[in-house]
Amino acid sequence: MEAIIYLLRFAFDALLMILIMRVWLQWVKADFYNPLSQFIVKVSNPLVVPLRRIIPGLGGFDLATILVAYIVATLKFVTLAALSGESLGVLAFYIGLLVLLKQAGFLLFILMIIMAIMSWVVKGYNATAMVLSQLTDPFLRPLRKIIPNMGGLDLSMLVAFLAMNVINILLASSLPYWGAL
Repeated sequence: MEAIIYLLRFAFDALLMILIMRVWLQWVKADFYNPLSQFIVKVSNPLVVPLRRIIPGLGGFDLATILVAYIVATLKFVTLAALSGESLGVLAFYIGLLVLLKQAGFLLFILMIIMAIMSWVVKGYNATAMVLSQLTDPFLRPLRKIIPNMGGLDLSMLVAFLAMNVINILLASSLPYWGAL
């Protein structure tokens, strides 16, 4: 049973990250023709396109994709709870929102780690590094205004990691189910 739960968790998390990335790429107006952007769009199109015909975007946000991501997040927790023999009822909708928020924060964390590693390894122009920079820039730009560049060393990412972990710890102690997500 543990292997099935692991595989289900992986499948839900992968799909959820792809959907979050799609919304995020549209929000930051990332290069649509980038290979990473194309992959995200092509993988998520079967789920999103039918709903986009019904649900329009609002203020630059793709509401159809956000709705699909919320449904996937809710289904993840409902499915895992059902396999454990638990019933959540209406609480599942609240937990679905928590799962979506936590997954978005985790994705930001992973993207910043990938960017940090790529900054050590990749020199010159790289299409993937450009998209990752576009995705993380809205979160790191305010920190970069406060924290000066230390001789080519970008400490804003370290401060962002610390802040994200503090937020995660505070939410785990104040919101039910946050630690279990």
